[in-house]
Amino acid sequence: MELTAGHVWVMVAAALVLFMTPGLAFFYGGMTRAKAALNMMMMSFISIGIVGVVWVLWGASMSSGEGFMQIVGNPFAAFGLAGVETTPDAMIKIGYAATFAIITVALISGAIADRAKFGAWSIFVPVWVTLVYCPLAYMVWGGGLFGPEGAIGKALGPAIDFAGGTVVHINAGVAALVLVLIIGNRRGFGKDPNHRPHNIPFVMLGAAILWFGWFGFNGGAATTAEQGGLIWINTLAAPAAAMIGWLITERIRDGHPTSLGAASGVVAGLVAITPACANVSPVGALGLGVVAGVASALAVGLKFRWGFDDSLDVVGVHLVSGIIGTVALGFIALPTDGVGGGLFYGGGMAQMWAQLAAAGIAIAFSAIMTAIIAFAIHKTMGFRVSTEQENVGVDLSLHAETAYEFGVNGHGGSFQPLHNAVTGKSDSAAAKTPAEGKESVQA
Repeated sequence: MELTAGHVWVMVAAALVLFMTPGLAFFYGGMTRAKAALNMMMMSFISIGIVGVVWVLWGASMSSGEGFMQIVGNPFAAFGLAGVETTPDAMIKIGYAATFAIITVALISGAIADRAKFGAWSIFVPVWVTLVYCPLAYMVWGGGLFGPEGAIGKALGPAIDFAGGTVVHINAGVAALVLVLIIGNRRGFGKDPNHRPHNIPFVMLGAAILWFGWFGFNGGAATTAEQGGLIWINTLAAPAAAMIGWLITERIRDGHPTSLGAASGVVAGLVAITPACANVSPVGALGLGVVAGVASALAVGLKFRWGFDDSLDVVGVHLVSGIIGTVALGFIALPTDGVGGGLFYGGGMAQMWAQLAAAGIAIAFSAIMTAIIAFAIHKTMGFRVSTEQENVGVDLSLHAETAYEFGVNGHGGSFQPLHNAVTGKSDSAAAKTPAEGKESVQA
């Protein structure tokens, strides 16, 4: 089969989406404390490795093809992608779909920064992708419950989720909240002033990479030039408006706009436009972005009021803006060939019921399944590091590395672990004088 411009675009779009996960690593890594930055970035990178393997072996098969009760595909139908290479375009589409699974699970990691065992996370990733992401992707995009031929799709009409409002953002946001509730809060949450971003330029860089990659995230599935153009403009308009909405909210509430708020506002707008990018007008995208930016800016403060430590605001941004973008389609979805559309276009409540059902079922499914998986891991191998490891920092205690080598008295030196997280003893205590040991503790 001849390679067409359409094939090339989907491959480029897939590369853009894959690039988003390292961008997320910078975004999240900059938002953590310096002694947890590498661990935070590694949680994104290991997601690429694990999900890449899972998707080839059984993930792609589970998210498409013949399904079980319209919930999930057969993992053995194309295990290892056997036989798929004979289908036109199949491999390209599978590669594109893999990048969505990768970033979805990586998004969750920001909620449990500074305190999760890397080994436990490495077990959680493949299990969650298999039992939560793949079934939901099948239900929405693979011909399952929410599709035109699915039970819910036939009863209420197909829900609109062009690029992942339910499958990616609501799913990840709910899973993040469940993990936070099971694992618990960081030591000093809401009291320790050191729980603040250590590198805002990294956050800004990560947000820029995410915005860049999101044009592939939303636009990779465009079927016509007209649709592709609409998606591109909407992917520009919504995050731009959301950033302004977030900054105005900060200015009114706190007295000053922040660069962290600008970056977070961009992401909130991108999340909100994801399900709606091909189905709303540019003006609708602007309005959706403003609402998402303001709502998420207000929502991120709820963790302090309600006492749950969503460390990097996964719930406040991805769950809240994901719900807004999904449900808003019931109001502002454009008619198709003059038929249907949202409430504001004379389509009545039909699309609204479909969107509400999709959001509600996605929330319930993700919450129940994630709770089972996380509780099982937490009660067996344990999901949380020890208090001692958390105090030392997960970079050093879990990876024997530090993100920054500051040196001593102006001079750099070779890496010297300050603490053995297994024995609980200092690895270099015998080689230090009492004064040197005191300096290390103070540092």
